[in-house]
Amino acid sequence: MARMITDKQSNGFGRSVGDMVLTTEKLYEQKPYETNFVAKVLACEECGDHYEVVLDQTLFYPTGGGQPCDTGMLDGTQVRDVQARDGAIVHIVQQPMEVGADVVGTIDWKRRFDFMQQHTAEHLISGIAHTLYGVDNVGFHLGTETVTVDLSLPLSDEALKNVEHQANQAIWANVPVQCTYPREDTLELIKYRSKKEIDGPIRLVQIPGFDSCACCGTHVARTGEIGLVKICSFERFRGGVRLEIVAGQRAYDYVSMCAEQNRAISMRLSARISETSEAVRWLMEENEANKARLAALEKEAFAKLAEQYRGVENPLVIAEGLTPDGLRRLANAVMVVCKGYCAAFSGSDHQGYHYVLGRPNGDVKALAEKLNAALDGRGGGRPDFVEGHVRAQRADVEG
Repeated sequence: MARMITDKQSNGFGRSVGDMVLTTEKLYEQKPYETNFVAKVLACEECGDHYEVVLDQTLFYPTGGGQPCDTGMLDGTQVRDVQARDGAIVHIVQQPMEVGADVVGTIDWKRRFDFMQQHTAEHLISGIAHTLYGVDNVGFHLGTETVTVDLSLPLSDEALKNVEHQANQAIWANVPVQCTYPREDTLELIKYRSKKEIDGPIRLVQIPGFDSCACCGTHVARTGEIGLVKICSFERFRGGVRLEIVAGQRAYDYVSMCAEQNRAISMRLSARISETSEAVRWLMEENEANKARLAALEKEAFAKLAEQYRGVENPLVIAEGLTPDGLRRLANAVMVVCKGYCAAFSGSDHQGYHYVLGRPNGDVKALAEKLNAALDGRGGGRPDFVEGHVRAQRADVEG
């Protein structure tokens, strides 16, 4: 059972300890750019292999609204997780802390600023998409590599390109990002986005000319700090569209990776950087034509080879260098002219052999099971046609 390290009776975080209601001042809303703070320990509860600590104030953002929590150190102890519970912010740590003591907290600034960039970029994408095309943001998740944004309606390629373009224009305009708690009478006059009904004071994040949204996350002070936003991919999702986006350093890394991959393709295909797509298209067409010519040659060769087995009972055929599809076509050619079943193999002693075992209008399942048992193989298929792979030497196959 959990144990509260305090001299007062606990009724739970966010409610009361004795006559005291546990609440935490959210410094991360007021001072998102600060990384160090001093706070008083209001409560410390032992829970299994960790301790849950409530402070009177904190810079640590708790998980919520699609954004993961901040991490960092609290009096030399790693903060594993941060959760919001009924007005209190709970810090999950490994060591106990004395109630009433002052502690020093330090957040991981690299993580915090990355999340600020990603979250503010999401506001631009969602706000501009809403303004231009009337779609709503119905889902948001800030992951460690990308951000996913779910929009309520499908959008065309051109529409998404336009949203991305407008979002970057907003970034380069370097407009302020304003986070406020408007009074109720003022709030009634403001149009803003919100995914759900909110009880209590509403925190608005406003980017003049681009977005106004109820949000509890952390954001940059001006859009220019985002640097760049890029839509990496999109797919239809629950009647709308799911976007995968990156911003800031993530966007720089993504664009750099794409440029490096394109440069490598350019060198391999001896094509200009701006013409790699056309070079790949030409290469694929050439490959398809070569595959068709090879299939025609193989068909002719398989027909001639099959004649060697005309009338032969239960022939064993071992061919060099065939793909699984080529082996199937060879086996089919032999099965037409032989008697009984045909067993065809192709591969090497090093990598093993792919096999096809078939008999028109027959049943080779029992024979395939014996083959797999004898040659350390696996396979399956229809009663009259089984294919698989064996780990065996050619001498064992022929034996």
